[in-house]
Amino acid sequence: MSRFVDETDIIVKSGSGGPGIVSFRREKFVPKGGPDGGDGGDGGDIIFKVRKDLRSLYEVKLKRIFKAHKGDAGSSGNKNGAKGKDCIIYVPPGTVIIAKDTRKILADLTKDDEQRVLLKGGKGGYGNARFATSVNQVPRYAQKGRPGNEIELTLQIKTIADVGLVGLPNTGKSTLLSILTDASPKIGNYPFTTLSPNMGIMYYKNERQLIIADVPGLIEGAHKGHGLGIQFLKHIERTKVLLFLIDLFRKDLTLQYETLLRELLNYSQHLLDKPKLLVGTKRDIVSNNEAENFLNMTADEKKICVSSVSRSGIDTLKNEIVLLMEKAYENSLP
Repeated sequence: MSRFVDETDIIVKSGSGGPGIVSFRREKFVPKGGPDGGDGGDGGDIIFKVRKDLRSLYEVKLKRIFKAHKGDAGSSGNKNGAKGKDCIIYVPPGTVIIAKDTRKILADLTKDDEQRVLLKGGKGGYGNARFATSVNQVPRYAQKGRPGNEIELTLQIKTIADVGLVGLPNTGKSTLLSILTDASPKIGNYPFTTLSPNMGIMYYKNERQLIIADVPGLIEGAHKGHGLGIQFLKHIERTKVLLFLIDLFRKDLTLQYETLLRELLNYSQHLLDKPKLLVGTKRDIVSNNEAENFLNMTADEKKICVSSVSRSGIDTLKNEIVLLMEKAYENSLP
């Protein structure tokens, strides 16, 4: 099993409340002592907490069922039972928690140490001391604790990055990521080398740090579940800008671009609303004419040619990425 898991179903159950008890004071010179049964403790809560060092839901998937502890019973002397121990589930930044039956989003956790109480534990039952009145001074009953709550959830990771790299398989996304950032993704000259999202930090003139994400290559029909792309399209939903990578060595430049547009559009119109840049890769192994064909391919999108091998165009690309980020910021202003 791959240790990268970005979606899984789990069952969570909060703890039941502890029972109150029936008890009466037994003091030496008080033969008819009053009620002193304490309340039961509340059940433990189900809590999700973000840990920035986590990248996968692998450990969560392995366990699958999570239960908080029940509350302790009350005791004599009006002593209440202890609250049940909470169950804390640690998840990566960008985890979305969804009710499996209704598909309602219950939480979207993005910040380190952010936490959410998803299910409260059941309330503890009242002890008999709670029911004493002037009419009934010796109540001989107490409440049971309320049961905990249970729900089945779907957890999804949506990667948090500034820039998303999209392209067909083997267009050089992983190699470009390794040149632009400090990432060390697996690189190979065959499709689907990337089997999970890779991220790296691009440092720009000691002024900025941008997170760039590379996802597995898209193929035609990815939005329907073909290939690997559909599993990871969600990872570019949070990005501010997109780089469309076009393989200059292939002759079907327009087809590559149209395939990417179509798959992103079919997945979500929102993806195409982001500022984007067309990046022609593998410039070192194509002629000037082939590079010109790419630059003249469409009139409405900005384009740049780069080579991750010779590093040509890389500095210009970094400048363009920063300009795109500024455009994305301006677009987000009210």
